[in-house]
Amino acid sequence: MDSPELMVASGDGVPVKPEKDRKFVEALSRGLDVLRAFSQGSVILGNQDIARITGLPKPTVSRMTYTLTKLGYLSYNIQLEKYQLSSGVLALGYAYVSNLKVRQLAKPYMDEFARQTNMSVGLTCRDRLHMIYVENRMPPEASLLRMEIGLKLPMSTTSAGRAYYCAISDSGRKLIDDAMATKYGETWPEKKKGLEQAMKDYKEHGFCLSLGEWDRNINSAGVPIHLQDGTIMALTCAAPSYLVPAEKLRESIAHQLAMLASDIESLGV
Repeated sequence: MDSPELMVASGDGVPVKPEKDRKFVEALSRGLDVLRAFSQGSVILGNQDIARITGLPKPTVSRMTYTLTKLGYLSYNIQLEKYQLSSGVLALGYAYVSNLKVRQLAKPYMDEFARQTNMSVGLTCRDRLHMIYVENRMPPEASLLRMEIGLKLPMSTTSAGRAYYCAISDSGRKLIDDAMATKYGETWPEKKKGLEQAMKDYKEHGFCLSLGEWDRNINSAGVPIHLQDGTIMALTCAAPSYLVPAEKLRESIAHQLAMLASDIESLGV
């Protein structure tokens, strides 16, 4: 059975169904699943670890890791008899981030917002049921909440994920709902309540909030950014709750963030 994460991989509102798609290359999909296994927490994995994470048969994993090592996407640690990501993967990620026009144009606007609000300001894009930081700007004197580029956040409980969720089509949202229901099981109804509240906030105010729901010590706001090519990203601001209480975020800063998103969209990215 296909994982709920795979079902929403394309981002086009159409579920991924390898068994019904003649153009879908199963071997390529499996190889990429092996690479994605290294984003699950551990930086070094053996074939058995990868098989457990991906659900792929161990002989298949062995062939995939051998091939990916030969191609320079994995490297093999002889002492530990395990694999880790190699520079080939970094080259792909860097090519994406470095060529992201909105990231370059938004930086000075994000810097100014961070300085004025004393909050961390992030730009994120979707990866299946997560959001990934492609930029993060900090206020000059702050060292808290330094979100590194490439950091993954859950869509359901973060302001970034909620902003994206609210901005997509009804069909895309339904697909994500179905995938999350499968992924989270008994905890899904509670997460769904948070997303429904985010929809209300977005329709009424133009922003979404996460008040201690991803991290109980962090308050954040998020707004979507619509790029000219149809891509939807999310702009967020976050700070420890003792520095930026919920009321201040809701009544003032989140509205400023929505205006910042509008300014960035007006750049024609």
